[in-house]
Amino acid sequence: MNMKLTFAGAAIAALIAGTAAQAQDVIGYITKSATNAGWMMINQGAADAAAEEGVQLVSVGPSFQGDLSSQLEVFENLVAQGAKAIGVAPVDSSGIAPAVNDAMSAGIPIIAIDTGVSGADVTSFVATDNFAVAKEQGNAAAGLVEDGDAVIYVTGNQAQSTGQERRNGFMETFKAQRPKSEVIEVPTEWDSAQAQEGVEAILNSRDDIKMVVNAWDGGTMGAKAALENLGYGAGDVKLVGFDGASDAIVAMDEGWVHADTAQMLYQMGYQGIKAAAAAARGEDVNPRIDTGYFLVTPETSAEYKKMIGME
Repeated sequence: MNMKLTFAGAAIAALIAGTAAQAQDVIGYITKSATNAGWMMINQGAADAAAEEGVQLVSVGPSFQGDLSSQLEVFENLVAQGAKAIGVAPVDSSGIAPAVNDAMSAGIPIIAIDTGVSGADVTSFVATDNFAVAKEQGNAAAGLVEDGDAVIYVTGNQAQSTGQERRNGFMETFKAQRPKSEVIEVPTEWDSAQAQEGVEAILNSRDDIKMVVNAWDGGTMGAKAALENLGYGAGDVKLVGFDGASDAIVAMDEGWVHADTAQMLYQMGYQGIKAAAAAARGEDVNPRIDTGYFLVTPETSAEYKKMIGME
């Protein structure tokens, strides 16, 4: 899936310059990433839903991680070219709001996928309950360390509701159960290189870190790379993930990851585009679609892999 903006403009023009019937079938899908393992699962769900619905899915995304300006440009292009509905995973929950307001005012249904929109109404929000699942992550993490153990928490982008809710849910539950533990934060914008560099810097300065908890599995893999670079082995420092991305589950099987609160990633993309297609036809759509989660541990890994088709 090519996520470059130049591709987006050409694809939209090609699809909508034809007959009116074609235009009615165009659904825009503005994603965050085409390369992150978790987002590849979401995007596959979106593509499969579009195929089932018989719609033309125009998939586009930011030029680089966290690039709001290019998401806004793509959004405006889709609206101007007459997309009948748009699914969007905002890189900035507030920053995308003006474009969402304009589209909704023009009668174009907007489906927020994975991340909510702050300051604008949407037709439907399709996602995990991030705060609730992050509390489950905090509970699982607390069970892996003793009170007083030092841990690292790798954040997601705090400009997004997703990043805020995952951090807040984790902190609330973990600190209630392990009040004497120090939690050292590594801020990122969902960038695995930032996660790796931040974790490495802390591990280079301290030898008492017992666990690294991550707001998403790109961070989990970045933390794993940091540990490997510094000569740690699997299990020397516990890793806790969030997403259930396939690469993190492989790392769990290898002994690196000890718990992962898995989103139903495929279902987010699938249900999101299903909702967009239904809204484009004028059908009623549930304003909140919770796609659920699954707590993956070494004991439940086989069951999870069967659920998502890894085996």
